[in-house]
Amino acid sequence: MAISVALIDDYEVVVRGLASMLDAYPERFAVVELDANLQVSNPVDIALYDTFANPQGDRDQVRELAANPLVGSVAVYSWNIDDDLVAAALANGADGYISKGLPAADIAAALEAIHGGSGHVYVPSSGSVAAAGDWPGREEGLSQREAEILALITQGLSNEAIAERAHLSINSVKTYIRSCYRRIGVASRIHAVLWGIEHGFRPDRVRIEPGRRD
Repeated sequence: MAISVALIDDYEVVVRGLASMLDAYPERFAVVELDANLQVSNPVDIALYDTFANPQGDRDQVRELAANPLVGSVAVYSWNIDDDLVAAALANGADGYISKGLPAADIAAALEAIHGGSGHVYVPSSGSVAAAGDWPGREEGLSQREAEILALITQGLSNEAIAERAHLSINSVKTYIRSCYRRIGVASRIHAVLWGIEHGFRPDRVRIEPGRRD
């Protein structure tokens, strides 16, 4: 029987991208709902929490997701795989932690293992590859990390708050901001915010039911 899945992120394009990735495995996964900034409303075997522009797995969001009686297991999907953060996510109730450096086939296998209770942490064995799924600004040439930083800028966060949210150093945040500005052709924060608003970088609030993803 296919594993039922809910996909969690504040951006519709992100959850749609994850759904498209899992659509390649129809006999193994059934996406029950895609939630942007909403709680899971249907019983699911596993909820995949994407950290794109969201608090990391060590915060209340994962704890609340794990406490939802409709959710069987919780998997955190993140670029940040340092030991302390992973341990905090697992202590918060997450059943597994999956690196965004994994290809889609390995992500699918990791979800199956987490659902079966046979593993917890899944990271690339060597190097990293392009992340599966989708994100705002991809068509404009932004990397997922650049897009995440721009999303947080558009939300009004300061550099310090972005560093804390994305689990990056302040210097890394500044580097991503500079490269992001070059890609979108702006020179100031206010113009970056305006560009972000115009290009879908504000969080969504939508639940997408099966059969309504087009």
